[in-house]
This record gives sequence, C-alpha cells and structure tokens, in this order.
Amino acid sequence: MQKQWDTRVMVEVAVAGALALILGMLRLYRMPYGGSITLEMVPIFVVSLRHGARSGAWSGLIVGILKLVLDPYIIHPVQLVMDYPLPYAVLGIAGLFAYQPTLGVILATAARYVVHVLAGVVFWGSYAPEGMNPWVYSLGYNASYLIPNAILAVLVILLLRKSPLLKPGNLDR
Repeated sequence: MQKQWDTRVMVEVAVAGALALILGMLRLYRMPYGGSITLEMVPIFVVSLRHGARSGAWSGLIVGILKLVLDPYIIHPVQLVMDYPLPYAVLGIAGLFAYQPTLGVILATAARYVVHVLAGVVFWGSYAPEGMNPWVYSLGYNASYLIPNAILAVLVILLLRKSPLLKPGNLDR
C-alpha cells in the first residue's frame, strides 16, 4: 500500500538515500570493473517496506543520481541511465512485498541484477575475456557481487523485522 507523501516520508526518503550512499562507500569488497559488496541497498529497502514502492524508487533514484554526480563513468546516455539511477530505483519493488520482506528484497535485487546484466552485455561486453559470450560474462560478473549484497540485505532486513521499524502493524502509521 502506498502512503501519502508528507514531510516525514520525504525526509525518510532523502535520509535513506544519503545513508545508502555512505554505506556504498564502506565496501567489504570492490570488483575491478565496478560493483561492490556493501550494505547500500538496506536503507532503500527500509523505505520501500515502510512506505511503498514509489518512496523506495525515489530513494533509489536519489542514490543513483548521487553516485553519478560523485563518481561518473559515462560512455553513452543510455548507459548512464542503466548504470546509475535505474538499477537503484528498481529496488523500490521491495515495497510491493511489505508483508513478505525477504521475497521483496530478493525480487528487487533480481530486478537490479537484470538492469546491470543488460548494461553489461550492451555496453561492457568488450571486457569479457576473448572467446567468452558477453551474456555469460555479464551474468557471472554481476552475480558475483549482487548475490552477496542480497544475502547481506536479507539478513539485515530480517534483523530489522524484529524491531518496531519494520513491523507490519507499523507500516500504516
């Protein structure tokens, strides 16, 4: 259920975006051609689960735009969209599953994975080792950091689920 936007929700969206950006800088592991293992998706998931998909998408969009401003690597306008705002905005999908947060986190991460894989094939396929199919390369490369990110996010969301922050009864307040 989508909540009405009020000042508190807008502040939560903005704070979650800023917190996600900071958590994205605290890398557990950094991939050589982009992508890291971090907790950056968790604040976006919290907003999504508390306030719905639209709020989560806005929070993700903020993260993507901030990442673009702070550390851009642009080779094409469509790549700009597919590598920065879009993969973070789709994380808002988790908000459609407020009462099944694990499923929401997994499906939202899967949506981000699809965006990254497509960008990987279209724009980064030349980085695949010689003779390797760009699809296989992109699928494997993006899975290597997004699967650990999803596992971390699920664990944190499960811990938060036990707190009043994400209790289903508190979602409508």
